[in-house]
Amino acid sequence: MSRRSQMVSLRGPSTPTLAPPRASTVGEITVESYGYGLGPPSGLLVLRYPRARTTPDFPESRDDFLHQVLWSPDGVLRVRRGGASRFVSSGEMLWIRRGVVAEVQGLGSQTVLRMCLRSAPPALTSLPAAALTPEGTAGARLLAIAQPGVDEAAGLRARADILDLLTEAPAVGIEHEAVGDTRAQTVARALLADPADATGLSAWAERLHVSPKTLQRDLQREFDLTFTALRTQIRLKAAVALLHDRSVTETAHLVGYASASSFVAAFTRELGRTPGSLADPATSEYADSCASEPAAASI
Repeated sequence: MSRRSQMVSLRGPSTPTLAPPRASTVGEITVESYGYGLGPPSGLLVLRYPRARTTPDFPESRDDFLHQVLWSPDGVLRVRRGGASRFVSSGEMLWIRRGVVAEVQGLGSQTVLRMCLRSAPPALTSLPAAALTPEGTAGARLLAIAQPGVDEAAGLRARADILDLLTEAPAVGIEHEAVGDTRAQTVARALLADPADATGLSAWAERLHVSPKTLQRDLQREFDLTFTALRTQIRLKAAVALLHDRSVTETAHLVGYASASSFVAAFTRELGRTPGSLADPATSEYADSCASEPAAASI
């Protein structure tokens, strides 16, 4: 077993956002590295990106010659493959097969663990990219080997256990969708990177050097949605992932709502259920009380 901390460069294109700066725009970040049985294909490398004053991100321009499993125990990851995006909760793990192009980003300052594998079971390698929902001990097993003092035999046993759990886990594939570099896509990518971004339609239009009406037409043509509807859809998709281990009030603010009551109203109206039905029982009491409040008409 080997362990080291290292400074890793993750430089990539900078995108204006209200979230903490991306690690790839800062340049160098500290990464903890733990290797078990390195050399043979049956080995394992675990990289731990601790919470910092940056948003962890892994640009699609990176070169990955290994299979990847990414998981955040205290946050949500957003994965994008072309025009397809998905928010991955702390109850899920993200699988990316070797050579598959994808962009992964956290929604804020959070911990990310990254398993790097040269070999994996066929049930996993048959999937280009997927959100997996393994039995609860998978995360605990991964955390247990992402720290100093673990011997090689224990690390390799954990590798086998985690892969068994991932192989048996329900999987939602993330297929690649072709996408163009349009104004509408620019807006959508920014909202996906930071659902709480408060930039309005007029400000976006000014930034993109078009009129608000032109930008609205572009969004309608590309997504069949108005700007407000697109922003609401993205915010609520992020909220579903966040509610796995966040309170309704905290989730509301993280996705850009000024109050929990307006968030509950929008969530219930669009998804047909209260956010309290998805939140941890210990944090969902407030959601049920909010559901009976008068609905807010706007975000």
